[in-house]
Amino acid sequence: MFIDSHTHLYVQEFADDRAEVIARAQAAGVSQFLLPAIDSETTEAMYQLKNDYPNNVHLMMGLHPTHVGAQLEKELAHVKAQLETDAFVAVGEIGIDLYWDKTTLVKQQEAFRVQIRWAKEKNLPIVIHCREAFDEIFEILEEEKGQDLRGVFHCFTGNFEQAQHAIKFGMKLGIGGVVTFKNGKIDQFLDQIDLKHIVLETDAPYLAPAPYRGKRNESAYLLQVAARVAEIYGKKIEEIAQITTQNSKSIFGI
Repeated sequence: MFIDSHTHLYVQEFADDRAEVIARAQAAGVSQFLLPAIDSETTEAMYQLKNDYPNNVHLMMGLHPTHVGAQLEKELAHVKAQLETDAFVAVGEIGIDLYWDKTTLVKQQEAFRVQIRWAKEKNLPIVIHCREAFDEIFEILEEEKGQDLRGVFHCFTGNFEQAQHAIKFGMKLGIGGVVTFKNGKIDQFLDQIDLKHIVLETDAPYLAPAPYRGKRNESAYLLQVAARVAEIYGKKIEEIAQITTQNSKSIFGI
């Protein structure tokens, strides 16, 4: 059994065949799906999917850093209000993205910091989105570090030193399709990281693993990720499934 610890199954890309996508994933052994939030416009679709698959779908709540903008206060108020319902297993995905827009850095830092604090208040893990912003992310994690800070560094693409740094802050490393890319680089050092720090994810519909790279990703493709991780660690895929599933259950309390 596998857990896809990060999949956007509620988005428009799956509008025509969502049930089939989930059925394919379940047939492949992926039985649990963790859905990160994006912004207020996607909340209803997340709730609907949870209603359709109450025993398989688990929700996060947060404001994605690429959606930090003019409506920041309104969006954060929405996040805070939703978190009061106790319907969530994590605060995410949150963080900093300097690939698309560097002009919103201060707002992104503000949103990241306040959402970390809400996670602590609710005793929830965080799920971090980081793109071209490792230094900025680590700076805020340093401010907020403590026994009550834990979570997942989603779609980890850093180097070995950055991996160690993330783990030091109580983060698991979210490993997805990038581990199968020829130029992904994380495969060069991943076996130096204890498997207890690893969770598997797809980030569907994005970042499809080889041999599907460039196509729509889906949760069934988690097996390609797991197979590559098994190869890197020199272990059977069943052992990778057992360890990473337990890691996800532990961090998200499911």
